[in-house]
Amino acid sequence: MTKQKIGKYRWSICGLLFFATTINYLDRQVLSLTWSDFIAPEFHWTNNDYGNITALFSIFYAVSLLFAGKLVDILDTKKGFLWAIGVWSVGACLHAFCGIATAGIITGNWFVGFDGAKEIIGTVNDTGLVINVSVTLFIFARFVLAVGEAGNFPAAIKTTAEYFPKKDRAFSTSIFNAGATVGALAAPITIPFIAKAYGWEMAFIIIGALGFVWMGFWVFMYDKPHKHSKVNAAELEYIQQDDIADSKLVGYVPETTTKVTFKEAFRYKQTWAFAFGKFMTDGVWWFFLFWTPAYLSSVYGMDSTQAAFPLFVLYMITLLSIIGGWLPTYFVEKKGMNPYEGRMRSMLIFAFFPLLALIAQPLGNISYWLPVIIIGIAGAAHQAWSANIFTTVGDMFPKKAIATITGIGGLAGGIGSTVINKGSGMLFDFSKETDMAFMGFHGIEAGYFIIFSICSVCYLIGWSVMKLLVPHYSPITDL
Repeated sequence: MTKQKIGKYRWSICGLLFFATTINYLDRQVLSLTWSDFIAPEFHWTNNDYGNITALFSIFYAVSLLFAGKLVDILDTKKGFLWAIGVWSVGACLHAFCGIATAGIITGNWFVGFDGAKEIIGTVNDTGLVINVSVTLFIFARFVLAVGEAGNFPAAIKTTAEYFPKKDRAFSTSIFNAGATVGALAAPITIPFIAKAYGWEMAFIIIGALGFVWMGFWVFMYDKPHKHSKVNAAELEYIQQDDIADSKLVGYVPETTTKVTFKEAFRYKQTWAFAFGKFMTDGVWWFFLFWTPAYLSSVYGMDSTQAAFPLFVLYMITLLSIIGGWLPTYFVEKKGMNPYEGRMRSMLIFAFFPLLALIAQPLGNISYWLPVIIIGIAGAAHQAWSANIFTTVGDMFPKKAIATITGIGGLAGGIGSTVINKGSGMLFDFSKETDMAFMGFHGIEAGYFIIFSICSVCYLIGWSVMKLLVPHYSPITDL
């Protein structure tokens, strides 16, 4: 290493990734925090209608991830990220105009404001028509949002691989991934109050506009490390330490810029291991994200403003996930493990914490704070797990393939999310309508107990299959 002091500009880039992820999660949370109190009464939605919208969002997001990762590898990081956040910000703002569009489609009167649309919709006797039109329009807005948001993680993981050596990637990933928690944390203490003061439409517009602000910072702050004037020689050498070490190995072949095809990617069991881990666990986080506000409303009778503080506390707890980035570094530096072994050991530890969800609903009979705290712990475990499973891609694959592999895993995670969101909506409506009994719970509480139980074991199943497919550190060298 040179005697020049190592610069820290890589952490500025990590900060940008953190804010992008924060905005990403703020945008997707607006609907979950406004539908029950503001949107459902206006459009006559049921749990199943909301479940359909969230499930289709998961499908759109999943399929888009597959192509977003590929697109980011083709466009490269700077342009790929700009396109992603630009599209999702447009999609976020589009939600605000679904009411006006519903009124226009049903009555032919398009030139009304937000309040005018509410008045027109309120006079329509055919509630089924209002539901069908409004749900379709929101699905379209979610589609645009999903297409853009799908680019965030492939681009962010690719950026992390560009700016950090392998030993630091889990920590840097946990920092930017904490943006998901901060976004979820900021959402309940801002969005319901914006919606209450200015209307649910303005909540979508104000939050959606944040992405356009971020784009300006990205344009001026990002460039490749070896081209960036603010990355000094010592920092560049630190960033490239893995490449320098690998170049000294016997039989070393420099990485080419040839793009990786999907067919090539699916040849490797490392791809399947990552994809299965995402399939089993992404849906758990999305369930907590989309359904916890509805859970507090359905089971404990809270409206969105009353639930704001419990949700704030819940997501404060999930900030503990930053330990997820530190723990594998400890195993690598103190226990002598290679990065992959350290990550898998860490992920096994995190996989046990969601088991607490088994007792969330039983303890909820004592106080709603107990399931809130347990969901927060499970959420922290998920984010810690997520930071590490993302980083296994950088451990195993060359930089040129990272966004593509991340997209494949995202597709698998989206499929899992679709199953749990659609299934949850159907189960909750069924359990409520039939007053279903299960393990001492009745009605919708029984439905939530079933889903909590499923979520609790997903991580251990995911880890076991990953370990079976890739038992030891096996980097890809022939791409």
